[in-house]
Amino acid sequence: MTTVAAKPEGVGTPPRRRGKSVLRHWQLYSLLVLPLIYFLVFRYVPMIGNVIAFRQYIPGGSIFGESWVGFQNFTLFLTDPNFWTVFRNTVMLGGLTLVFGFPVPLVLALLMNELRTRWFKRFVQTTTYLPHFLSVVIVAGMVFQLTSLHGSINELLSAVGLQKISFMQEPGWFPAIYVGSEIWQTAGWGTILYLAALTTIDENLYEAARIDGANRWQQTWHVTLPGILPTVMTLLILNIGTFMAVGFEKILLLYNPVTYSTADVISTYLYRVGIQAGSFSYAAAIGMFEALIGVILVVGANLVSKRVVGSSLW
Repeated sequence: MTTVAAKPEGVGTPPRRRGKSVLRHWQLYSLLVLPLIYFLVFRYVPMIGNVIAFRQYIPGGSIFGESWVGFQNFTLFLTDPNFWTVFRNTVMLGGLTLVFGFPVPLVLALLMNELRTRWFKRFVQTTTYLPHFLSVVIVAGMVFQLTSLHGSINELLSAVGLQKISFMQEPGWFPAIYVGSEIWQTAGWGTILYLAALTTIDENLYEAARIDGANRWQQTWHVTLPGILPTVMTLLILNIGTFMAVGFEKILLLYNPVTYSTADVISTYLYRVGIQAGSFSYAAAIGMFEALIGVILVVGANLVSKRVVGSSLW
């Protein structure tokens, strides 16, 4: 007797039956309406305006520009003396944030997963989540208070006999200040997806590992990490995709002309030279350049993840 394998739900279903399914469950499908409208209005429609990157836009004139200039705005940006400075700073700050900031939520989630005292676990979660809900303006104000000449850090240095440091006036300190504040603000919130992924791991795997004599570290290495690896790789690819979009608001609030050499990134340069100076076509070209780099990074990271790990976004 031959056995016919059951087809996955939805595979091979005639279009008419699928249409009836949509009508039958229209309440569920209706939940997609608002998100689709949001992405259509605020994400896709504005992309039409990118055409001004190839045209000469004059405020008050046509929204699609007055005349065709081709790649002139891109050439101006790539030959700008400040291009390599802002590009280097963007890669440096984005790289430091990725290298030091990405593993922290993962490690924090693994540590919280090992806590057995429920009230203490909730306390740690609440404490680490709170910075996420602070506005960037408040975080920047806290950074200025901590790093000022009469701030807590310099008072501590003075108390132990060390010389005070003007942190916000020395370009070399800016990357450490930015990355440190970014980790503090985002680490706790980033643990949510990892903690959710940890709950999907079968407890029988841990029991089997304990029977084989595995200690807690070995269980983490051979059971926990492989179990959440797809989630880790997905978040890594998404983080690489935003690699070039370094925190614009925080940098704009923290930097000053003295620290431009290490703090000025593509997004702040775009705002200062493109928007404030009224060069909207130039700003659109810079934005498209940044977005193109992001697309290349996402596609490349997804391809590497698919071939090396076997897990990817698509």
